[in-house]
Formats: sequence, C-alpha cells, structure tokens
Amino acid sequence: MRISVVIRTKDEADRLRLVLASLSRQAGDEIIIVDDGSSDHTADVIADAARVMDLKALRHSTARGRSEASNAGARVASGSVILFFDGDTLVGPECIARHRDAHAAAANFLGRGETFHLRGARFLLDPEEGTPRTGEETRIARLPLAEVERMKVTRQQILEDFGSIERRAEPAIYPGAGPRELYELEIAALRDHPECGTLWAASSGSNFSVRREAFLAAGGFDPDLDNNEHRELALRMCKAGARMGLVDGARNYHLTHRTGWRDPLVESDWERVFYQKHPIMAVKLLSVMWASLSRTSCVPPGARITSLPELERAANGLTEVDYDAVRRMIPGLPIL
Repeated sequence: MRISVVIRTKDEADRLRLVLASLSRQAGDEIIIVDDGSSDHTADVIADAARVMDLKALRHSTARGRSEASNAGARVASGSVILFFDGDTLVGPECIARHRDAHAAAANFLGRGETFHLRGARFLLDPEEGTPRTGEETRIARLPLAEVERMKVTRQQILEDFGSIERRAEPAIYPGAGPRELYELEIAALRDHPECGTLWAASSGSNFSVRREAFLAAGGFDPDLDNNEHRELALRMCKAGARMGLVDGARNYHLTHRTGWRDPLVESDWERVFYQKHPIMAVKLLSVMWASLSRTSCVPPGARITSLPELERAANGLTEVDYDAVRRMIPGLPIL
C-alpha cells in the first residue's frame, strides 16, 4: 500500500528543511510539497531536497489557505492513502509505516496519529542554526550559549539520533495545559471509546490519513474553511460511514512558534460556516468543550465538557444544561 505524504507549507523554509530530513529516513513513499504562496526561501529548500529525494512540488503564487493547499496536493497524489502534514512538523521514524498498517487492517478508515511538540523551537526562526525570530533577538542573546544549543533541532540529530528529539518532546501540538488536556481527552476517546459518535472531533490537522479515493469522492477539505477544516471533513466522512481511529505510535513533532497560532475561541468565524453545513448540537458544543479546559474557564463547573463521550451526551440532550446560555458566557462566540 503506497502512501502519498502531502506537506502544506508557507514561509517556514528552515523548518521545512528539517521536516524533509525526517522524511528522507522513510523511503518508498511519495512526497508532495504544496508551497502556498511563500515569500521566503522555501523554493530553494525544495530545490535542494529534490536533488536527493523524489519530490513533487506545487506552488501557489498567492496563498489559498490550508484547505485549498491540501486539496491541490491530493489531486496530484498517486498513493492509495494520503497522509497530511504541515511544513513545521517532523515525521517520526515509524509514522508512515504505522499509517500504512492501520489502513491495511481497516477499510474506510480515518487515521489520527500522535501529535507531539518541541517547545524549545518557538523563539527560533531557524531551529538548526539557533537564529532568533524577529523580535526575539534580545531574548535569545540573554540566554547562555548552552541553553541555545539545547533549543536547536539539527539535521544530524534527525538523521543519526532521533531518540534525542523524542526525549525532548511533549504531548499535544502546542505547549500549555489546555492543549495537553485536549490531546489527552482526544487520545483517550480514540483508544477507549471506539463507539463514541463524536470521534470526528479528535481529527488533527497534521498527521491525519485518509484513503485517497474516499477523500476525493467526499470533495476534500471545504475551501470555505481554513480553521477546523480537518474536523469538518472527518464529520462529513463519518456521517458517510467512515471510522475515525488512532494510529498508535505514528508520531509527529511540531516545531512550535510563538506567533501565528489561530485560537478557534478567538478567531471564531469558522463556527458559522461549520454550523451552516452541519447544524447539529455537537458542532455548537466544540467551543464549550475547548473553553472548559481553560484554567480561567468562564464555563460553570456543572456545564463543563471534558471528554468526547461527555460531548456526545450533551449533544444528544442528555443533560439539563442550557448550552446556548453557556455559549453566551464565552466572549466572542457568534450566536448559532
């Protein structure tokens, strides 16, 4: 079973170089890079990698967003399974093989891998050289040289000692208690509650696999969404009979960044689009669940949703909580 790895990237050339190094350790699969309107030296990184790796590269002269970039990569893929990554997520040594085995064992499967992060990279423009991001120069200059060295992620580590990277990694795609709790509840649901009707909410934007024919038949990611598009696709495909599942041991490692994270509780325009397409209670409750995980949550204790089975129960009206009233307590959410 051949897997097509589709990498979406924009203005993260130095991170992309490291991602491609992590993929060079895993021969035999197709790699497609979609450069979604980069203005940095991404083209040079791709050209350098193409000298030693078999790559397909697409370039959008102007950014079209994650959904369009993903769909463009899928259209030119030749593998029976598509595995999506971002240009700042290192691919663990067994990741592709684990996704392949999972799809070989189950038909109509949507695979969620284990998503980890490397927080030390968040202040660095180039994690290999230790170059600071714009605005972080003073912070990095104040650090002891030994600390800056520990923050680095190098191609040598990736190629010769990936275990040193794994030992630094922490669960969840971003640092922080909230992302960690969200990761844990998603993985717990996938492992322990395979019958749960809201497993689509455990889909991830990176380290996510799907059969190519099923993906194209479903129309791919919705171009009207550029945040939570992976959850919308998973919901749509699960409605059509697909099964969401965990791909144990298929790990990726996010090279974190301090800016650029799009908080779905702050940038909430996606909710209107998502809910118009799927006017179900579970969609309205996603933000309630995420807000419930905050240390300063404005969600009353008796209304908090802290697991996917609880999300399903609330969505099915099996509580006495007025969740429309709860949503009004969360600043910035639209009325749905």
